[in-house]
Amino acid sequence: MAQAVEDWYKQMPIITRSYLTAAIVTTVGCSLEIISPYNLYLNPSRIVKQYEFWRLVTNFFYFRKMDLDFLFHMFFLARYCKLLEENSFRGRTADFFYMLLFGASVLTGIVLVGGMIPYVSESFARIFFLSNSLTFMMVYVWSKRNPFIPMSFLGLFTFTAAYLPWVLLGFSILVGSSPWIDLLVGISTYYSSTFSTVQFHGMAAGHAYYFLEDVYPRMTGRRPLRTPSVIKSLFSDENVVVTRAANVRFAVPVPENHED
Repeated sequence: MAQAVEDWYKQMPIITRSYLTAAIVTTVGCSLEIISPYNLYLNPSRIVKQYEFWRLVTNFFYFRKMDLDFLFHMFFLARYCKLLEENSFRGRTADFFYMLLFGASVLTGIVLVGGMIPYVSESFARIFFLSNSLTFMMVYVWSKRNPFIPMSFLGLFTFTAAYLPWVLLGFSILVGSSPWIDLLVGISTYYSSTFSTVQFHGMAAGHAYYFLEDVYPRMTGRRPLRTPSVIKSLFSDENVVVTRAANVRFAVPVPENHED
């Protein structure tokens, strides 16, 4: 059993393995009181006035207490982060890292800007960790890029991957979260109404990336999210070529016996 887990872990691509490791180590460290969450959470005031810039990163690693909800999020993180990195971003590790960097920046920007808007600033002030939202962003992007994959929800009914975010949204509403907040905040957690205040970020950031990377270039021929060369220099290129049809975004997958 231990060997199987070790092999599974070692077979993960580098970004997925690194993020999953950081999330588990941080959350376990906080649960054992080795690390204090108060030194990790997103606090704009301390970032600006006391130069605690690490908070811009560490708030994406902590997934609250060790419980069923934590295992649920680790499953989603390991599954959909891995699927994206091994398929849509196969051979493009720098591009995948840039996607996460873009998502983290959008999520942080939403919190900072929202905190300055009257009437809603108090709600945004209660958002301390964005790890759940970043996880759901990956789920959203994966669902957009794999819309025809059949899925099953708890064995109760089947649907295609394009509807996965909305199925999770419905489940969140079913267990008692606010439907309006969920519509805005996405689905990052399902068992705490406190978490529901940050759930839109995953859906918003995911859609922003999907539009700018997949939709906008087809409309204009320009790609605004081209990965900077400085980020590409951090990762060695793999000898893998991935081809993607230029004008067929939602086509049914081509049979395996086609000729290249």
